[in-house]
Amino acid sequence: MATVNLTADTFEQTVNDNGILLVDWWAAWCGPCRMFAPVFEAASEEHSDIAFGKVDTEAERDLAGAAGISSIPTLMAFRDGILVFSQPGALPAAALDELIGAIRGLDMDEVRTQIAAQAGGAQ
Repeated sequence: MATVNLTADTFEQTVNDNGILLVDWWAAWCGPCRMFAPVFEAASEEHSDIAFGKVDTEAERDLAGAAGISSIPTLMAFRDGILVFSQPGALPAAALDELIGAIRGLDMDEVRTQIAAQAGGAQ
């Protein structure tokens, strides 16, 4: 599956409609973003069961602000609508493949339990 461009209008629906979604936050002027783009695109072709989206932080400033993006590129991963990974910096292909394997291997019941415990402790 090729990457899709995400906007403020499509972001939330895309997160909720896909089991696993990887999002690359980028800008055209960003050198590391341009270096990561082919790695991200190749992974999207290799892992056709996962959704891959890109957010142009220049065109989607409000969305980037709402997501707390302070450094690009930033890679986010969602599984079952839950943010399970967020890290700035370009990943090499091997590290991206390792991350995808880790996301696939998550026990989402355990993730939900941990989120509930954290929410309960914050009250």
